[in-house]
Amino acid sequence: MSDLLPHEKGFHVSWDQIHRDSRALAWRLDGKGPDNGAWRAIVAITRGGMAPAMIIARELDIRTVDTISVKSYDHQTQSEPKVLNAPDADLMGDGTGILVIDDLVDSGRTLELCRQLYPNAHFATVYAKPKGRAQVDSYITEVSQDTWIFFPWDMAMQYVKPYRGRD
Repeated sequence: MSDLLPHEKGFHVSWDQIHRDSRALAWRLDGKGPDNGAWRAIVAITRGGMAPAMIIARELDIRTVDTISVKSYDHQTQSEPKVLNAPDADLMGDGTGILVIDDLVDSGRTLELCRQLYPNAHFATVYAKPKGRAQVDSYITEVSQDTWIFFPWDMAMQYVKPYRGRD
């Protein structure tokens, strides 16, 4: 039995790592859109999907980028997902040709909500946990369900006491 709290089984992602992994996701998506391989637009799920979406938009030369604001966490506690702001309805249609990007799929509830709104969109995340993996069309890295991912936009540089030994 572990003495660690659930959030202490952490996977720390640096800015360099999220950039590399987002580029890898872009390469995986390249040429896979429905319009002779092209995508019409990217929709980032805010907030976590914004950095990967920016990188993917650059790599795939996609100029139309919008956001869907979905709240499904209160700090480290998951709650029922709720759309706070949706992208332009004329842009979205049923989602055909749209890449919906997020940093992570955890339980899958956020993407499930988005899939109901845009059933023909392509859903891609950088990281995927087993419970939500079925909601994702493309992803780069799978992590265990009990791992907490620490993203660089959630972190600050500070001293950390060694796990063993003295200060």
